[in-house]
Formats: sequence, C-alpha cells, structure tokens
Amino acid sequence: MKKYPSKISYGLVVFILAILVGSTIPMISNQIWLGLIINLLVAVFIAHLFFTTYYVIDEGLLIVKSGFLIDKKIDIKAIRSISETNNLISAPAASFDRLEILYHQFDSILISPRDKSGFIDHITRINPQIVVRYISSNTI
Repeated sequence: MKKYPSKISYGLVVFILAILVGSTIPMISNQIWLGLIINLLVAVFIAHLFFTTYYVIDEGLLIVKSGFLIDKKIDIKAIRSISETNNLISAPAASFDRLEILYHQFDSILISPRDKSGFIDHITRINPQIVVRYISSNTI
C-alpha cells in the first residue's frame, strides 16, 4: 500500500482566500455575524478537503479519498489511460496540475498527486497496458 498526497496549488489557495477575505471584510464592517460564521465554516471545510485529499494504490486498487465526500475505488486493471491536464472542472484534486484517469468504458476522474511521476510509475507497473499522455514532450 502506498499513499500519494494531493499536490496543493498555491494559486488555488490564493484564489479561495481572496474570495473569503473579500467577502469577510464587508461583513466585519457591517457586523454581519452569521455571514462571518458561514465564511469561517466554509474556510474550515475547504482546508479539511485540502488536507484530506490523497490517493492510495493498494492490492490492484486505486483509492481516491477527499474528506468525507469522496471515497472511490477503481480497479487498476480497468484503467485505460492517464493524461496530464490542467482542466478546471471540479475534482478530488487540490491543484490545477492534474492527471485525468480514464477507466472502464466511459468513466474518468481528475486527481493531482504531488509525486506524479512516482504515481504513474507505480500504477503502470501494476497495469503496463495503461497509455500515458504528457502535455509536453518532457517527462514528468
């Protein structure tokens, strides 16, 4: 069993903080306490997701965890391809530097392991038929 923590994008953190701080300042000046509590809860929830998003390769399974929201198990033998992507769609990934995993006939998931090359190497050792596509000609 090997655990791969999610990469955390500083750009994403700054973006989320800008929104939270930008909406908190008027609430402080207008003493909107319920709004402040909601912003605090949102910030705690997002931090929780960032720090509990990880990917585990264990006995032929890829397990994708993101807080209490996502606990997905994917048979590594069902994975067809892994592609680098910067797709911004919502995903169990704390970074925009992502991998898209296609599995079964039409299923896909976006993840962002901190050690992309180690992750790809590990998963392709289990299923060498996985096609790996990189954005550039450089390897990860």
